[in-house]
Amino acid sequence: MSVNVDTSVVAPGSDDRLEDAWDLKETIRQSDGVLKQRRSFFADAYRRSTVHLLVDGDDLVGFAAVRRDGYILFLAVAPGYRGEGFGKRLVATVAEEHDSVTCHARATNDSALQFYESLGFEIKRRIDAYYEDGGDAYYLKLGDDAGLASKLSDLVRRR
Repeated sequence: MSVNVDTSVVAPGSDDRLEDAWDLKETIRQSDGVLKQRRSFFADAYRRSTVHLLVDGDDLVGFAAVRRDGYILFLAVAPGYRGEGFGKRLVATVAEEHDSVTCHARATNDSALQFYESLGFEIKRRIDAYYEDGGDAYYLKLGDDAGLASKLSDLVRRR
């Protein structure tokens, strides 16, 4: 893994790096059994989002696709780049740009739930049969409603 991971942003409406993001998502689906979205759903969501990219040379190694309201549709970091703070870096970028940061995580995805909770996300509710395959999800929100600024400060300090 290179320490020279750069960031860039894809504006809503663009297909820039869509194929690379799909390939990374599929790699994670195959290795971890998560991110099971259909291609058409993924492509639509990608195009409607602001996508924060992490790039090592020409390789896409992580991304966060985010709606205008701060909802993280997809957060992905390549397996070889995990544990290096890149996921935290993506979430911190989203938190810097939004008053509220939320997401869903599969109820059986313990590593994602631990990751989000370590950053200060709180489980707000469980949603049965949320996913297309019938899987349940948790709806998570970063910090309490009044304390997002302090949660963001804590998150950035831990970077």
